Amino acid sequence: MQRDIHKEVIAKCQQGDRAAQYELYRLYSHAMYNICRRMIPDDDDAKDLLQEVFIEVFGQIKKLNDINFFSAWIKRVTINKCLNALRKKRLFVMSLDEGIDPPEEVLETYDQDVMAHDVKSILHAAENLAPGARTVFNLYLFDGYDHQEIADILQISVSASKSQYCKAKAKIRNILMSAKDQKYGTG
Repeated sequence: MQRDIHKEVIAKCQQGDRAAQYELYRLYSHAMYNICRRMIPDDDDAKDLLQEVFIEVFGQIKKLNDINFFSAWIKRVTINKCLNALRKKRLFVMSLDEGIDPPEEVLETYDQDVMAHDVKSILHAAENLAPGARTVFNLYLFDGYDHQEIADILQISVSASKSQYCKAKAKIRNILMSAKDQKYGTG
């Protein structure tokens, strides 16, 4: 039922209905803002990007042939806007020579250690990552892309994606453990 309402709103947006555009913004803005905020460290910049996302979405929605793919499409538009903003600010610096694949057991250990914490703590710790590592981390862990897809999106090697992800998780793990030690006075 809810999906049908979304389809109806999307169809009305394709016809230029302003009330439907407002409703679509209401339905999707929070989720798209979360993507922007995970990738863009400054809250004001993230909000500006969110507005740019919806300007593009409303300008291009008539070209969307299958409204069943709207959620994936708006997510992709949002991620691309964030990546372009990072590139423009030259914050997105990632060394391509860091292409050493971390051992799978290292990735699995970090997965278990990091995922033992709540999402809010992980997101807060991720704000301390370098932009490139934060982008890989978010695309992999929160947006569900695999390393091949990330490599294609960011135009890096799969090994560089895995390496950045491993480094990001190691740093987050250290931040989380340090915070835990401070909380319990064991550090």
